[in-house]
Amino acid sequence: MTKVAVVTGSTSGIGLAIAEAFAELGHTVVVNSFSDTEADHAVAKAIAEKTGAKAVYRKADMSRPDECRDLIAWTAKEIGAVDILVNNAGIQHVAPVDEFPVEQWDRIIAINLTSAFHTTAAALPHMKAAGWGRIVNIASAHGLRASPNKSAYVAAKHGVVGLTKTVALETARLGITCNAVCPGFVLTPLVETQIGDRAKELGLDRETTIRDVILEKQPSKKFASVDEIAAATLYLVSDGAASVTGTTISVDGGWTAQ
Repeated sequence: MTKVAVVTGSTSGIGLAIAEAFAELGHTVVVNSFSDTEADHAVAKAIAEKTGAKAVYRKADMSRPDECRDLIAWTAKEIGAVDILVNNAGIQHVAPVDEFPVEQWDRIIAINLTSAFHTTAAALPHMKAAGWGRIVNIASAHGLRASPNKSAYVAAKHGVVGLTKTVALETARLGITCNAVCPGFVLTPLVETQIGDRAKELGLDRETTIRDVILEKQPSKKFASVDEIAAATLYLVSDGAASVTGTTISVDGGWTAQ
């Protein structure tokens, strides 16, 4: 049976791979970003043309609680259901705690953590009414481990894991599951920016920066792929994962095994 899936932050990277994977199964997909450009709408159109599934774009700034909740309300009203919610939107900033810009802290917490609270809170009544729902939060290895200079990101992703567990407990008897996928380093636009910044800072070439700096903690010494994150997400929304709730799945090349 086809479902309606909302994927936040899904015009590129991990979110796009997840949206495409859902559409390939025939699910209706709501693609999201904050920018509302022609390119954003073209992403949804391309997904629909490629898969034959329905894919629509909806602008919502995940730093704004009202827009987070409106994304869900609009989907329920215009498409008729909110069966699957993937909270994927995220940003990053790197700096020591005592030098961390307050506005960057607030923005990271808002987009990486608080948005998931608002979208989940708005989606749960629809899932409860249907007697079925799947929530997947894209957390991070940094939701399970810490790294220096990433205080806001680590705090937000730890919060996402905690939120995941709480929602799972509250919905355990309602046909709804809530889980988190915890990627290690995945080669996304966000990580590409980090590679460039670190290479410039340290005076290293790209390959050395990737091997010795970016992937220092990832034993596999290779990036996870966006398709691997999408595959983990598909499993968590499948019937085979009906009893999997409140847990994390690490896709991190062994990082958190250490």
